Amino acid sequence: MEEIVNKFWAIGGGKGGVGKSLVTVLLGAALARMNKKVVLVDADLGGSNLHTLVGIRYPTYTLVDFLKKNVSSLEETLLDTPVEGMKIICGADDILGVANPKHTQKARIFNHLKNLEADFILIDLGAGTSFTTIDFFLFAPNRMVVLTPQVTSLQNAYGFIKSCLYRELSREFGKAPEVLDLLQRAGNPSPGEALDSMDKIHHVLMDLDPEKAERQKKILDHFTIRVVINMVKDPKEKNIHRIIASVARHYLNIELEDFGTIPYDRHLDAGVNQMASLLQGDRNGSYRYPFYELALLVTKKQKTAPAPVPPLWLNDEAQPPTPSW
Repeated sequence: MEEIVNKFWAIGGGKGGVGKSLVTVLLGAALARMNKKVVLVDADLGGSNLHTLVGIRYPTYTLVDFLKKNVSSLEETLLDTPVEGMKIICGADDILGVANPKHTQKARIFNHLKNLEADFILIDLGAGTSFTTIDFFLFAPNRMVVLTPQVTSLQNAYGFIKSCLYRELSREFGKAPEVLDLLQRAGNPSPGEALDSMDKIHHVLMDLDPEKAERQKKILDHFTIRVVINMVKDPKEKNIHRIIASVARHYLNIELEDFGTIPYDRHLDAGVNQMASLLQGDRNGSYRYPFYELALLVTKKQKTAPAPVPPLWLNDEAQPPTPSW
């Protein structure tokens, strides 16, 4: 398990257009140039585009080949990128049945990801809060949420984090209907509903079942998410982290770690369509600096990360309950 916690990072955010894929690629490139062996995984199974950013127009192999068993191992789908030491596993276009794989298919992907030889595996998630997106996010012991200073991005990022936490709790308490009912009420509070936070759920659980209340607290204490603010144009926008962290602390009882900001760069914005050329170009371009700083933070976490508690659902044959929040 120590090897897993050291190398897996999921990068999500809930909203499209916040730069998740760009952050994934440039963070991966920065790590590779620090002599780390990196694998990018495009986990957007309904509308992948990560391969385009690294200059691959028509991928030879994708996750579809693995899901359909056209290849025997996930390693066979690895493709080279313009950056030495960085490979990619391409996602899938909107093919019927692929965007929402079965539980057994997801478990197969997760188990094969564990066997990949890499120092870092960066999982780029699709937009939204589908169960598949959330499951990939929860699979990784290291979780990063990317958002921009826009209010809509802030709202979507919080909604994504909340959905992930409630999904995690619903799995842990899948056989406890009284807890699932509390989560349902708090997740979709009706007008006048007083049960609107994790703290209030905890107080109710303390009366119902102190042991379950302690389990809930343990999950919240270990539910770590790092927040990156992207496309920052004004120094004041760096305070966005404090806003989302305050809301998460009040309603979800979790702490969000400030993982830095990435300034808006017009040259990078203009060069997105030629990203493959940028990856091969000047290593000292100013737009790269924030990603080297981010890479340093990631490698530091690799050295200090505690061993994770493996999620029960990963080894369970049955798909966990799927509440409606």
